[in-house]
Amino acid sequence: MLQSLRVWNFALLEEVAVEFGTGLNILTGETGAGKSILIDALGAILGQRISSDAIRSGCDALRVEAVFSCEGDAALAALLAEQEIEYEDELIILRKVARTGKGSILVNGSHVTLTFLKKLAPHLVDIHGQNENLALLREDAQRSLLEGGDEELQRLLAAYAEVYAGWKEKTRLRAERAEEIENIGERLDLLRWQEKEIAEAELNEGEDEELEAEIRRLSHSERLVENAGEASNLLSEDGEEGISVLSALSRITGALDEIARYDDGLSNAQTMIEEAYISLQEASYEVRDYLDAIDADPARLDRIQTRMDVIDRLKKKYGGSIVAVLERLTSVRSELECIDNYDTDMVQLDKDIAAFHERLEETAKSLTARRQAVGTVLSADIERELQGLGMPKARFRIVVTPEEKYTSRGADSLDMLFSANVGEAEKPIEKIASGGELSRIALAIKSIVAARDTGGTSMVFDEIDTGIGGRTAQMVAERIAFVAHYKQVLCITHLPQIACMADTHLYIAKSVKGESTVTQVEALSADERVREIARMASGDDVTEAALANAREMLAGAQQKKQVFQKKAKK
Repeated sequence: MLQSLRVWNFALLEEVAVEFGTGLNILTGETGAGKSILIDALGAILGQRISSDAIRSGCDALRVEAVFSCEGDAALAALLAEQEIEYEDELIILRKVARTGKGSILVNGSHVTLTFLKKLAPHLVDIHGQNENLALLREDAQRSLLEGGDEELQRLLAAYAEVYAGWKEKTRLRAERAEEIENIGERLDLLRWQEKEIAEAELNEGEDEELEAEIRRLSHSERLVENAGEASNLLSEDGEEGISVLSALSRITGALDEIARYDDGLSNAQTMIEEAYISLQEASYEVRDYLDAIDADPARLDRIQTRMDVIDRLKKKYGGSIVAVLERLTSVRSELECIDNYDTDMVQLDKDIAAFHERLEETAKSLTARRQAVGTVLSADIERELQGLGMPKARFRIVVTPEEKYTSRGADSLDMLFSANVGEAEKPIEKIASGGELSRIALAIKSIVAARDTGGTSMVFDEIDTGIGGRTAQMVAERIAFVAHYKQVLCITHLPQIACMADTHLYIAKSVKGESTVTQVEALSADERVREIARMASGDDVTEAALANAREMLAGAQQKKQVFQKKAKK
């Protein structure tokens, strides 16, 4: 429910604060006072694009702020949670548009985009105006109307959608497989060549690293022998240059043993020398074994380098590493197996498609039958509402016709047929309904939808009274008042028959302030309402008779509303 709307510097609205009540909120005022501007300001809150031309002359920016009470709206709460917007049953939306073209939108203090604001709008306000009437001509809107209030229809639609998705997926897979097999000859030759090339190489993971290390050793075998031999000689072989390291340590150990016979002062040094001797002796064995193992076989080096050339070529072609090459081999074999199983797969896909199609046909028939049943009941309800809106001879039918083509919504077409007068053939509403008739059809639908949808969305009726008067105006007024028993309604009107139904009556007046024109909005008291109804019925020359007539209209409206209250409680 819309609790309040504040507007700054929006066209004629310099600074306006409006508090709205539950039930029917009527907005009246003289032509040009700015009633539609207030609805445009609300439209800004709902994500409509606002031109900088709407900014009041002499101002740099406009602002609009709306406060909504949205208790128990789980879908709205989920939408806000996606944006991490804090929400406790109250929503404050602030929108600013600057003359430079820049703007900002805040929802409960969090910045959001215009796109997100448009997503919020359906949860907050349903505007019923000329554009919305035209939307009724679209098949998607007509289907939403038909399907929105029937749980069984919703269940069937969900079941159909699941089967349809499965059927489409299997059909897509079959088409892909068929397209693939048409050009499979060259592909098959390539895959078989790749499998042969990789498989014959008999690669092992990590093999390239081991071979690279061996190539380094074989390529430098002479230097390795030279240096290993020198290291071995220095460690353990006495020569012309002097004694070896181990021989020197042996002599040092003997000298220290002699010292230890008389003095243990070098016992620590003696221990370290003995440990060093043992370690170096072990090292000398390793150096000797390494020297003996060095292979300077040129033929071995050629074989390894040839092997590395094969590995490098495969790595360049299939991914840069032996792991990638082996993964490619697995992929190739999988694809070859898939091709080999083509006939089997196609037979299975054909069976799956046939099974899905059988279920699809059955589900679509059930869906169409339910739509026809719901359409019959809804048609009678809308026709009855139209007759109550001053169209006693109106006929209205929702026709659901089975079709051969399956779509995501079923296998049928939908038409809304209308005839306003006796003797006129029923035709689709988009071909024969006038603007006034379409407006009343939409109002009839709103009356029915409001009774079955008790959500918190507010409804706005803009220019609902265009081109009507007398008894029809009274009937329209009663339907709007009926809707207001289920939802908060905001209605701009020029007709006293509608205005007298108000629960909250707001008067919009235009005045001159200095050298500029401003618009103000005030809630009318009981006496002020009588005077405004009299003005709307009789013009500016309000007489006692006009006031008496206004009081009588208000009293009659109150009686009607009490009847609606009793109906709403049933």
